[in-house]
Amino acid sequence: MKSTIEASLTEDYTHPIRDVLWGHIYMTEKQALMAESAPFMRLTRIMQLGPVYLVYPGATHTRASHSIGVYHIGRRLLQNLTERGASWLTHEGVKSFLAACLLHDLGHFPYTHSLKELSLTSHESLTGGIILQEPMRSLVGATGADPAFTAAIVDKEMEAKDSELLFYRKLLSGALDPDKLDYLNRDARYCGVPYGAQDVDFILSRLYPNKERGADIDSRLIPNVESILFSKYLMYRTVYWHRQVRAATAMVKKALINDLNSGELSGNDLYDLDDNGLFSLLGQNSLIESVREGRIFATAVEIPPEKTDFTALRETNGRVKYEEKLADELRRKGLDISGKDIIIDVPEPVSFETGLFVIDEERSFGSSSSAFKPEMVNSFIQTLYTIRIFFNQKYKKNVETFVQACSILYK
Repeated sequence: MKSTIEASLTEDYTHPIRDVLWGHIYMTEKQALMAESAPFMRLTRIMQLGPVYLVYPGATHTRASHSIGVYHIGRRLLQNLTERGASWLTHEGVKSFLAACLLHDLGHFPYTHSLKELSLTSHESLTGGIILQEPMRSLVGATGADPAFTAAIVDKEMEAKDSELLFYRKLLSGALDPDKLDYLNRDARYCGVPYGAQDVDFILSRLYPNKERGADIDSRLIPNVESILFSKYLMYRTVYWHRQVRAATAMVKKALINDLNSGELSGNDLYDLDDNGLFSLLGQNSLIESVREGRIFATAVEIPPEKTDFTALRETNGRVKYEEKLADELRRKGLDISGKDIIIDVPEPVSFETGLFVIDEERSFGSSSSAFKPEMVNSFIQTLYTIRIFFNQKYKKNVETFVQACSILYK
C-alpha cells in the first residue's frame, strides 16, 4: 500500500503536457488549471533568453515552458527523495513545493535580465505576492497546497521557521536544483549548443535527503556536479553573456534608465509586463527600435574590471557619467557624438553554487576529491567579468578612435 506522500506524488496525475525536452509531463487537473491561469499565461509571452535569439535564432522558448520543466524535475526529485527516507514530508508540503516549482517565475520581468540592476522589487518577492492574490491563491489552494507556504518557498524575504519549508527552499535553489537542471538542458537544446546537456536521470538517482541541508550527494556524483559548474560557465561565456547579447541587453537597459531618470517612467510601470508590453511602454525610443530591427551596437573594447574604476562603473549613474566623459573625449578627437551613442556594460553578479555535502567523504563539495576547488570556481567568475564599451554602428569606421578614447577608463 502506498504511503500518503507517495500517493501525493503519483495519484491523479492524468493531465498530460507534451514537452520538447522531457516528453510527456503529467499534472493533476487542479495543477493544470494553475498553468492555464492569466498570471501563468503571461510567461508564455516572455522569452526565456530575451535577446539571445539575435545570435541563436532557435532560442525562442518561453518562461512558461521552462517553468513546466522545473515542475516536472521537482516532482521526480521528491519521488526519489521520498524513496530514500525523506520521512518528514507532508502532503500539504509536497503539493506546495510542486506549486512553487511551477509558479517560481510568475513575477519575472520581461526581456530576461534587462531590469535586474534597477531598483525594483525582486521577481521572487513579486512571485510571492502574486501567489497570495486571486486568482492564484484559490488555484494553489485547490491543488492541496498552502498558498502562504508556497509563496514562502519562492520568496526568501518572507519569514520561515518551519523546517520542512526551509528544506524545500534548499531544494528549489541550490547547486542541483530543478531550475538549473531544466534551464541548462533546455537553453542548450534551443540554442543548438552542446554545453548545457546534463544527465538528469543519474543526478536524481544519486541524491539523498537531509532535513537541514536539502539534498546530499555521494562521490559518484562529483563528476556530474563538475559538469554542471563547467556547463554553466560555458553557457554564460558563449550564450547568456555573448557580446551581442550583452549589447542588446545593455541597449534596453540604457533606454529604461534614461526614461526612469527623466521621469517618463516610474518603477511601478515596469511590473506585470511581457516582452511586447515592455517594448510598447518604451515607445519610439531609438535604442529600442534598433534592438527590434537587429541593429545592435558594436564592441569597441573589452576591459578587465581590475583595470578600471570598477566601483564607480558598477553604479548605473556612475556609468552614465563615464559615458558622457567618453563622448566628450571623442568630440575632442573630432567625432560628432553624444553619450546616447555609447554604452558601458558591466556584468551583474553571478554565482556558481557548490554548497553540497558529500556523504561518503564526510565533507563539503569544496573540500572534497573534486578538482573544482573554490579558487577554480572563482576563476570562472573572474573570467566572465568583462567590461565592454559598445557604440552605435554608424560610427563603426571610427573604431580606432573609440579604442584610443577608451583609455580614459583605465586606471
